[in-house]
Amino acid sequence: MKKILSIIVLLWLIVGAVAAFQRDYFSDSGTKCADVGTIAVTVLAGPLNYVGVNPKIKDCNVPEPSK
Repeated sequence: MKKILSIIVLLWLIVGAVAAFQRDYFSDSGTKCADVGTIAVTVLAGPLNYVGVNPKIKDCNVPEPSK
Protein backbone atom coordinates (compact mmCIF):
# COMPACT_ATOMS: atom_id res chain seq x y z
CA MET A 1 0.00 0.00 0.00
CA LYS A 2 2.83 2.41 0.84
CA LYS A 3 4.49 1.72 -2.50
CA ILE A 4 1.32 2.52 -4.45
CA LEU A 5 0.78 5.72 -2.45
CA SER A 6 4.39 6.76 -3.04
CA ILE A 7 4.02 6.23 -6.78
CA ILE A 8 0.78 8.25 -6.85
CA VAL A 9 2.40 11.14 -4.97
CA LEU A 10 5.44 11.07 -7.25
CA LEU A 11 3.28 11.09 -10.38
CA TRP A 12 1.16 13.94 -8.90
CA LEU A 13 4.30 16.08 -8.39
CA ILE A 14 5.68 15.22 -11.83
CA VAL A 15 2.44 16.35 -13.48
CA GLY A 16 2.61 19.59 -11.46
CA ALA A 17 6.20 20.17 -12.53
CA VAL A 18 5.22 19.63 -16.17
CA ALA A 19 2.43 22.20 -15.77
CA ALA A 20 4.88 24.72 -14.29
CA PHE A 21 7.29 24.04 -17.16
CA GLN A 22 4.53 24.54 -19.74
CA ARG A 23 3.71 27.91 -18.16
CA ASP A 24 7.41 28.92 -18.51
CA TYR A 25 7.86 29.41 -14.77
CA PHE A 26 11.33 27.87 -14.89
CA SER A 27 12.63 30.02 -17.76
CA ASP A 28 12.24 33.31 -15.86
CA SER A 29 15.38 34.38 -14.03
CA GLY A 30 13.37 36.06 -11.27
CA THR A 31 14.15 34.88 -7.78
CA LYS A 32 11.48 36.80 -5.92
CA CYS A 33 9.71 35.02 -3.12
CA ALA A 34 6.38 35.24 -4.97
CA ASP A 35 7.90 33.58 -8.06
CA VAL A 36 9.26 30.69 -6.03
CA GLY A 37 5.93 30.38 -4.20
CA THR A 38 3.99 30.28 -7.46
CA ILE A 39 6.20 27.49 -8.78
CA ALA A 40 5.78 25.54 -5.53
CA VAL A 41 1.98 25.77 -5.41
CA THR A 42 1.73 24.92 -9.12
CA VAL A 43 3.78 21.76 -8.58
CA LEU A 44 1.74 20.87 -5.48
CA ALA A 45 -1.53 21.39 -7.37
CA GLY A 46 -0.43 18.66 -9.78
CA PRO A 47 -3.16 17.48 -12.17
CA LEU A 48 -5.57 20.12 -10.85
CA ASN A 49 -3.71 22.57 -13.11
CA TYR A 50 -5.35 20.89 -16.09
CA VAL A 51 -8.91 21.30 -14.79
CA GLY A 52 -8.74 25.06 -14.31
CA VAL A 53 -6.69 25.62 -11.15
CA ASN A 54 -4.08 28.33 -11.72
CA PRO A 55 -2.46 29.04 -8.34
CA LYS A 56 -0.40 32.19 -8.00
CA ILE A 57 1.36 33.87 -5.12
CA LYS A 58 1.09 37.63 -5.59
CA ASP A 59 2.83 38.89 -2.49
CA CYS A 60 5.31 37.27 -0.17
CA ASN A 61 6.62 38.82 3.01
CA VAL A 62 9.73 37.20 4.38
CA PRO A 63 10.60 38.24 7.93
CA GLU A 64 13.93 39.96 8.47
CA PRO A 65 16.39 38.33 10.87
CA SER A 66 16.73 39.98 14.26
CA LYS A 67 19.76 42.17 14.90
